[in-house]
Amino acid sequence: MRVQHMTIKNGMKVKELVNEMGRAGVLGAGRVYKATKLLSEMFQDHEMNVFLSMAGPLVAGGMRNIISDLLKEGKIQALITSGANLTHDLLEAFGGGHYHDLQPGDVKVGHIKDIYTKTEDFEVFEEKILKILESITSTRRIFSIREFIHEIGKHIEDEDSIIKNATDNNIPIYAPGIIDSMIGLQLWMFTQENQLCLDAVADMHHLSDLVFESERIGAIILGGGVPKHYTLASTILRGGVDAAIQIIMDRSEAGSLSGAPLEEARTWAKAQADSKLVTVIGDATILFPLILAGAL
Repeated sequence: MRVQHMTIKNGMKVKELVNEMGRAGVLGAGRVYKATKLLSEMFQDHEMNVFLSMAGPLVAGGMRNIISDLLKEGKIQALITSGANLTHDLLEAFGGGHYHDLQPGDVKVGHIKDIYTKTEDFEVFEEKILKILESITSTRRIFSIREFIHEIGKHIEDEDSIIKNATDNNIPIYAPGIIDSMIGLQLWMFTQENQLCLDAVADMHHLSDLVFESERIGAIILGGGVPKHYTLASTILRGGVDAAIQIIMDRSEAGSLSGAPLEEARTWAKAQADSKLVTVIGDATILFPLILAGAL
């Protein structure tokens, strides 16, 4: 099929723009179109459970409401994330924020590339998460990580919070690497004088039940790392996911899981032999809002 050259017009809708990329059909433009089309199909398949995996500073990078809306609207049935994204969700739920116009000389700050956080916001985070931990452990001391996050959600009032919306809609959040985050640091400090145990293995029982209850499974993979592997590996015993899109910036040359093309997942039974798979290379904060808007 011949490459058709894209035409950009004043007042175009997102869907029209994505369709123009599809007319070209090649390189990044073609992949964006294919990912948009596949995501739309995944949302329309009512027998498909969609798992969303996210790594990297997506909450800090402005995507908090996007994820919360997907939870509210029932578009995803499980969220697998890094502990950092949960930390930054709580930072905002407790009244803090993320900034792009702060300088280190103005206030005490930390930064992720060009995203800045105030040290004072993390001090509030530490104070409030400590109170939540005290409340959670007043009657119980052992939780799966999923149960632990669910209990935190019961203490959050911010209607835009990812954790609150997952809790309110009974959508599980799995965070196998939660210790590698500011939440994990607070957990370690809390357990110096208190008893609290997180059972990571228990989550595998819960997730495997969800996997085997699913007629079909689709995956949205934003970034790599532990969340990506946890999402795909959870489906091995059923032969893998039926459909998946991933948006990554990691390279494949070094053989990392983060940079692996989804087609590689077929060889490990992490994706079905006939699965529909699309990999888009680029920044998820640019590409996922575009692909999602086109799919919706």
